[in-house]
Amino acid sequence: MLHKGLIFKVIQSYTLTDHDDLFQEIIIQVWHSIPSFRQQASVTTWLYRIALNTAIKWTKKEKKHAGAGALDSIQHLLQENKTAIDERLAWLYDEIYKLDEIDRSVALLLLDGYSYKEMSAILGISESNVGVKINRIKKQLIAKSKKYDNHGIR
Repeated sequence: MLHKGLIFKVIQSYTLTDHDDLFQEIIIQVWHSIPSFRQQASVTTWLYRIALNTAIKWTKKEKKHAGAGALDSIQHLLQENKTAIDERLAWLYDEIYKLDEIDRSVALLLLDGYSYKEMSAILGISESNVGVKINRIKKQLIAKSKKYDNHGIR
């Protein structure tokens, strides 16, 4: 799949544990949306919009059932991690995960190099609102990164 990285980036930012479930939900939504794709936007923009909207809806639905799987939410901590992870990248995704849904989406699109205009089209908000959100997110992450660095967590 050509855009697999895009989908997995969204998944990683919207769930800590249920990656397979969210991936399946996004792929189902993409499949159902193919007949209505009018090619007014690029395929990447169209996929981003579907992935983000699906992740947001899925997250809201899963929060309703959060108490049922308390052990599931920490299962990943009990398993040995076989791959080396860049701690700073893991920290960044953890902080992005803590943002509200729209800010999380803005952060992901920014990391992928989308313009304000493209982000505006994908998210359905004005370009100036995108700019304001980006400034707030950057300030928030910079402040948190200073705390991270000062605590010697590296």
